[in-house]
Amino acid sequence: MASSDEARDAHQGGADGVGLLRTEFLFVDRQSAPDQEEQRQAYQAVVNAMGDKPVIIRTIDVGGDKQLDYLPLPVEANPVLGLRGIRLAQARPELLDQQLRALLQVSPVQRCRVMLPMVTEVAELLHIRQRLDLFAAELGLGQRPELGVMIEVPAAALMAEQLAEHADFLSIGTNDLSQYTLAMDRDHAGLAARVDALHPALLRLIAQTCAGAQRHGRWVGVCGALASDPLATPVLIGLGVSELSVSPPQVGEIKDRVRQLDAGQCRQLSQALLNLPGAAAVRQACERLWPLHS
Repeated sequence: MASSDEARDAHQGGADGVGLLRTEFLFVDRQSAPDQEEQRQAYQAVVNAMGDKPVIIRTIDVGGDKQLDYLPLPVEANPVLGLRGIRLAQARPELLDQQLRALLQVSPVQRCRVMLPMVTEVAELLHIRQRLDLFAAELGLGQRPELGVMIEVPAAALMAEQLAEHADFLSIGTNDLSQYTLAMDRDHAGLAARVDALHPALLRLIAQTCAGAQRHGRWVGVCGALASDPLATPVLIGLGVSELSVSPPQVGEIKDRVRQLDAGQCRQLSQALLNLPGAAAVRQACERLWPLHS
């Protein structure tokens, strides 16, 4: 989601928190970056809209297909593989530093969770954790928000156990993870339909992520479109996912789906799906094992 209005709708619809607040909405379609106070007010409004529920706020994820007029970046032959997410923060650290300071001033700070996009190695996480700790100390805070990483590139999924040692949680971005794993642009007119996150390769990466997180007692969420697909719900539960970030209108539908499932049976049946030949076969198996009731 991308606003306090959406957060309010989600809360009223029965959501147990915000799984992904896209902070880009503050930065796009304007001539200069929002200052620290404007950011703080925007994040505070979302936290207030969610009552006593937690809010996961993703740090700025521009670059790639999201360009800022006031942040000229070099023309890239393949921007989806270029300066985006945490990489942009490395190139322009003042942007992320200001954002982290704004997030630390949200009250109560423990309801706010910070999530880093496009992480590929542990050093990136440790650097931001160090910055977060430094700014928290400057503000005299006894607590700081939980810090998690998005698992949206195959490198992060393969390094999940190492990342989980230092992260408080992991959240799988299945949209980007699908296109990077399958080497298919999800905006390509001729290929978009084949970019299916129920592909067995994706399921293997999800399983590996959950196993790595479990070794360090961390929880794993899914914040891509797959989380809103009721056909995928039993598979995600079965592979070890414990939080689903769904679009606000689908909160009720996915909650009902979860209540109807037996977690033990999901775990038992999901493993066999990893050995199927493709996404179509996985979907057929899901429809057979866990039919959707109209």
